[in-house]
Amino acid sequence: MNNAAAQDPFRRLQGMGRGIGGGGGKVDTVLHRTGLEDSITIRFRYLDSSRLRSFDSSLTDFSDRYPTPWSSVNLGNLGTAARNLIYSPFLKPGWDHGFRGYDNYLWNVEETKFYTTTRPFSELDYVLGSRAEQFIQLTHTQNIRPNWNAGFQYRLINSPGTYQNQSVNHNNYRFHSWYQSKNKRYQNFIVVVGNKLQAGENGGIKTDVNYLEDESYRERSSIPTQLGQDQPGSRNFFTSSIQTGSFFTTGSYVMRQQYDLGQKDSIVTDSTVIPLFYPRLRLEHTISYNTYKYRFRDQSADSTYYWDKYEYYIPTARGTYFTQDFWKILTNDFSVYQFPDAKNPQQFIKVGATHQQINFSSIKQTQPWGNLKDHNIFVHGEYRNKTRNKKWDIEAFGNFYFKGMNTGNYTAYVSLQRLLSERIGSLQLGFQNTNRTPSFVYDIYSGFYFTQPKTLNKENITNIFGSIDVPRLQLKLSANYYLITNLAYMRDNFIVDQASTPFNILQVTAQKEFHLSKSKHWNWRTWAVLQQRAGDGPVNMPLFTSRNQIGYDGNLGFKNLNMSVGLEVRYFTPYNADSWSPLTGQYVYQDTVKVELKAPEIGAYLHFRIKTFTAYVRVENLNALDVTTGSFTRNNIPTINYPYPGMQLRVGIFWAFVN
Repeated sequence: MNNAAAQDPFRRLQGMGRGIGGGGGKVDTVLHRTGLEDSITIRFRYLDSSRLRSFDSSLTDFSDRYPTPWSSVNLGNLGTAARNLIYSPFLKPGWDHGFRGYDNYLWNVEETKFYTTTRPFSELDYVLGSRAEQFIQLTHTQNIRPNWNAGFQYRLINSPGTYQNQSVNHNNYRFHSWYQSKNKRYQNFIVVVGNKLQAGENGGIKTDVNYLEDESYRERSSIPTQLGQDQPGSRNFFTSSIQTGSFFTTGSYVMRQQYDLGQKDSIVTDSTVIPLFYPRLRLEHTISYNTYKYRFRDQSADSTYYWDKYEYYIPTARGTYFTQDFWKILTNDFSVYQFPDAKNPQQFIKVGATHQQINFSSIKQTQPWGNLKDHNIFVHGEYRNKTRNKKWDIEAFGNFYFKGMNTGNYTAYVSLQRLLSERIGSLQLGFQNTNRTPSFVYDIYSGFYFTQPKTLNKENITNIFGSIDVPRLQLKLSANYYLITNLAYMRDNFIVDQASTPFNILQVTAQKEFHLSKSKHWNWRTWAVLQQRAGDGPVNMPLFTSRNQIGYDGNLGFKNLNMSVGLEVRYFTPYNADSWSPLTGQYVYQDTVKVELKAPEIGAYLHFRIKTFTAYVRVENLNALDVTTGSFTRNNIPTINYPYPGMQLRVGIFWAFVN
């Protein structure tokens, strides 16, 4: 074993042991112990990709393990609605419910990992944060037979929050199965994904008094909020009693079957014959059933708040308010693949047709509001080619809705990537154009539609993008140019509107690692994003957003230790940030109040791994320290009326087991 593999147990976890899908040979009854008995070969792929991948064993980025991307901001605690500081429009045509505030915490089918492993593999993840914040995740997968893998995942996010009426209790589960016949012709994929998200809504803190500067409100849970009864959140994650909040429940049930026609082959060794199969034509059927239920409930509705914010009268001064959108969608897709090069499964042409059956109902103010039954029929095509010399990577796809609820929707995408050289790196160029019906939350039949009926045109978004990746310099540069027409949005908390003139956005991103010492143990990693809008469009974003890590990466001379320790800083320039509208479940556009950080967000971190045990210790929001009082009360407010907490401590363990 080379020195790198000896020092990194995750390389041993991925690369040693038997071959993928092995276990067919005889096993000696007496074995000589080598120290690698707990090693394992484990790889995974995604549903729409046949490329097998390995785990990323990097320690530096906690956000890879936690559902909070570094570029996102939430309403004050883990699990609350979040948005991205880096503009990224929704580019999928066809039906969409429109509730994007909780995307960080949703599991979906597209991100499901289908494993192949030589031994059962499990991982236990647990993170404990300040004020009883808890994150628990369980993962298990195993090959039931050499050609059949199954597994499951479960995740719990529970956070009482710093401020009143901000409790969060999210549950996610996923089951997956991947079966391949012994003759390699037939494959079956099954995925079941469920999400039950529950988030308290407090409408932000009250502003009749400067509570954040008042010494008598140093305990932030005593600050009154605009929604909900005056009570702190429960710290018992077995309970989830939320009186006022958003409730988002989804379910996805997918089965995909594939049958290949092609040529058989084999590899003959001294003791075994390994069957091979090269597909030339693939027939595929995918059936899926999805449900989406988004609800807002206030069991102690205060008509004064709703009248002030929404110009919408709640019948009783202290009554119950309930609104719901509920979708049920059955989808059938038939596709055909053709493989021009029998020995390169990464090159194929795919064409297909899809039918969606859509059922919808809504409730507004506890009364039935809208019902509809509709459908969509669309065709799609795709071409992919990862050349065998790995120098070219081509991807192109498109679809067109020619009948049904979203007739006229389409998307067209093409990306070309070229490895220029091992020294220079790779260059990618691409283009996408999407024409789509605005999300259904902007439709009068939605229970979350509170404005006068308004006819909306189709949105049209063009994205021209490119990037260059230079691994030798540990540098990546990328750029996006967006041209946007007819963007639908909400303003003034609830009013549906649409951009009247086209506008564009230029976005440039740089990622770079600098070595601060000859040993390469002291490093500075930086992410920098410049964004600028041209034209009168309902999109605001910081001109400059940056994240920096400065610290030590190494093992301090210990063979089995890998660690990363240092400081992390995030900053963005002042801008008119979107505000959060609890009743509509949307971040809404506003251009009157500017959000500005009191100080860059600063955190300290210690991440380390010993064999298959990984730990993260983080102290965040150190910037909230008020040196005059010694308390952490200089809270940043990245979203209007939703302050961040003071200093937070998080301790997490991630432990992998080979059974």
